[in-house]
Amino acid sequence: MRSDFPRLRYQTQEPSAEVVRRGEPVSCGMPWPEGGLRSADQLRLVGTSGEALPLQARALDRWPDGSVRWCLLDWLADSDSEVRVEVTHGTPSANQAGPLRHREDADGGLIVETGRAIFRLAPGGHFPFASAEVDGATVLDIERSNLTARDDANCPHQARVDSVDIEESGPIRISVRVAGYLVAAGGSRLLELTARLHFYRDSAVVRIDLGLTNRRAAGHPGGIWSLGNDGSVFLRDLSLALALPPGEAESSVVLSIDPDSASRTIDPPLEIYQASSGGDNWRSSAHLDRQGELPLSFKGYRVESPSFQLEGTRATPIVELRRGATRIAASIHEFWQNFPKAIEAGALGLILRLFPRQLGSCHEIQGGERKTHTLLVAFAEDRISDAPLAWTHDPLLPSADPEWYAASGAIPCLTPSADDPNSGYRDLIALALEGDDTLEHKREAVDEFGWRHFGDVWADHEAARHEGDTPLISHYNNQYDMVGGLGVQFLRSGDGRWHRHMRQLARHVSDIDLYHTDRDKSAYNGGMFWHTVHYVDAGLSSHRSYPEAEGVPGGGPSTGHLYSEGLRLHHLLTGDPDSRTAVVQLGEYVIHADDGKRTIFRFLDRGPTGHVSNSGFDDYHGPGRSGANAIAALIAAHRVTGDKRFLDKAEELLVRCIHPADDLDALDLLDADRKWFYTMFLQSLGGYLDYKIELAQLDGLYAYGRAALLHYATWAAEHEYPYLEKPEILEFPTETWAAQDLRKSEMFQIAARHAAPELRDRFLERARFFFDASVGRLGREETRSYARPIALLLSNGWRQAWFDRHEADPAPAPAVSAPDFGEPEVFVSQKRRALSRAKRLIVGAWGLAVLGLGVTALVLWLARG
Repeated sequence: MRSDFPRLRYQTQEPSAEVVRRGEPVSCGMPWPEGGLRSADQLRLVGTSGEALPLQARALDRWPDGSVRWCLLDWLADSDSEVRVEVTHGTPSANQAGPLRHREDADGGLIVETGRAIFRLAPGGHFPFASAEVDGATVLDIERSNLTARDDANCPHQARVDSVDIEESGPIRISVRVAGYLVAAGGSRLLELTARLHFYRDSAVVRIDLGLTNRRAAGHPGGIWSLGNDGSVFLRDLSLALALPPGEAESSVVLSIDPDSASRTIDPPLEIYQASSGGDNWRSSAHLDRQGELPLSFKGYRVESPSFQLEGTRATPIVELRRGATRIAASIHEFWQNFPKAIEAGALGLILRLFPRQLGSCHEIQGGERKTHTLLVAFAEDRISDAPLAWTHDPLLPSADPEWYAASGAIPCLTPSADDPNSGYRDLIALALEGDDTLEHKREAVDEFGWRHFGDVWADHEAARHEGDTPLISHYNNQYDMVGGLGVQFLRSGDGRWHRHMRQLARHVSDIDLYHTDRDKSAYNGGMFWHTVHYVDAGLSSHRSYPEAEGVPGGGPSTGHLYSEGLRLHHLLTGDPDSRTAVVQLGEYVIHADDGKRTIFRFLDRGPTGHVSNSGFDDYHGPGRSGANAIAALIAAHRVTGDKRFLDKAEELLVRCIHPADDLDALDLLDADRKWFYTMFLQSLGGYLDYKIELAQLDGLYAYGRAALLHYATWAAEHEYPYLEKPEILEFPTETWAAQDLRKSEMFQIAARHAAPELRDRFLERARFFFDASVGRLGREETRSYARPIALLLSNGWRQAWFDRHEADPAPAPAVSAPDFGEPEVFVSQKRRALSRAKRLIVGAWGLAVLGLGVTALVLWLARG
């Protein structure tokens, strides 16, 4: 195969469990060098023997010259082959429309024809389908097939489809977005329903990504967020029924419990229920309900039928119901990891219980919380693997070589891990995947499983001072953008384990860690919840940061914890629309949270609130973590939408938080506990400057940001030192401080690009110094594999390998000459401005009252005279 185009190989999570696949639908995001691809229609997929294969391609992101930077690819993969993607002139004939197509019918419904099956979806109809046929025969009894729920009062609710829209359409895959609600008979809404149904060429298999959202605001008295607070929805059951059409033939059930077990045929009815994770720590306090009780009834799963019983720890079941020539098979992706889950098979059909009645108590979906499940359903014989849906146990992951990802330039300064000369850094990164304290080990330690927890990382560093008999539960909630760090390490290495952790964490973040409501205060609506408060057990707060415990001050989402660039990378690597939506949501959050017209103070002051720039104390709006995260989130949102509001707001915050003439001694930047995050701000500022270069906007604000960067970096080169050289001034001198030194290294790398030659070498020397100091110190720390230092290592430090091999590429000078930046101004929050005005009004009112009394007395005195 030619080496100048990307070659794609397939990985699975469990290579030992080989399943032969023929035409498995796969998707992946692929980067391209600037100018290398003008249109996605030019791409051609070539098989091992040089044959052209059908390919669906769509641009996800473009370079400044309009060429494709990231492209989403869909094709049908055979597990025993590899493919490459080439650029051609014109649209390859293999990519022309095939049997997969869609059309609207006369009643406003949508019909999808795959070449093997025909599905109809319609507003007002049942979910997921208004009808389903395979080879001309009806395969679904629509009247008995639907998504239903029962609330805590046992009141029934049924899915109501309000809209059906095409999101993706091509020769390989059609994706349909279905939106509606679960409603009671009287029309009251329980949960919002958003599903994406994926249909594939020549296939009767449908993938359903089913999202359920509680849009109510959550109660948080005193800033304490807890299970059982107002706004929660309580479910006794929520299930999808898929019923076979009426028939007289005998029914049988084929059960595959996991990839390593042979399938068996059983007479219905059958029930498989995963009650808990099945791990050693399945009774973890992470699973307490709102009463503080553990609702998990037993370890692992149980299979029950009149003729067969089985118990085990972890099931990934595929259940097929057969009746004559009609059959239907289904699986729930990552079944045991998202417990509790159940699948039932009866003579009439299958029931996929996503929030199963078998729990025996209520499932709670908190206000502003969402959960997305992935279901795969085959409405006929599955031709992809010998056993129906066996390929869904462990889907293929296509990937290019790290050399292609690096050479594309889509991620600046990316170097393949194999070419990274910094063995100490590589060894530290490897701790996340290899050894006895990996990310998987952390999950097992506190049983970070179940539908709400799965994907997140246990913040084990918070338990360092814990002395209890059971582990302290602390959820990390994507602190320091671990999603992005995992994605970068996948691109550097090609190791699918990084990709898997990225995918699982991104799903958790976009579902659970984001606050999906617009009915709370503007400072919270649409934001991201922090990690659990330092050194405190999460208790009943789940992933909402502030449990009811001594010393917890209360709070809510804020830009102090706001990481969306990793979600953007996840979208580019997978095409996941929810990650893209999350990026936009977080950009909107920054704008709305700073909008003074949305707060109770608007009657006294309508200016910006300062919520998004206040970095945690004393109304401080200088260069800090809040401003850093807000600017980065706004730039990410601008990248995916092009909406000018986001870039305008980023530049407003830039001017608010930093100035080229700041008095750095007065800012006391060496107070590490309170001001370390200025380095984080300078990293974000570097991202802003890179983006301005990309946009060819070398204007006054570019000059302003560049001057501020060099002002701070010049000072830091003379004054900064590795944090742990002075442990006595740190409240908690932990290994994290050594990892934070990597930010200084990256700060100097950024500054070197913008510096004059006489400063450039000095900055690069400082970058190397702090990189070596950080990696060397961490390598000696017994706690180097804690979650927090690992997160920092994943996202920081990998650029050093590029600087080791390349000259620092000088950034362009501003297009404006000798701009006048004026004098620094101190921003005052809306709350302080409003209170100050209120005091002035009160004093003024008292003055007028006193004056009035004086005038009255004078008139009376004159009258007596």
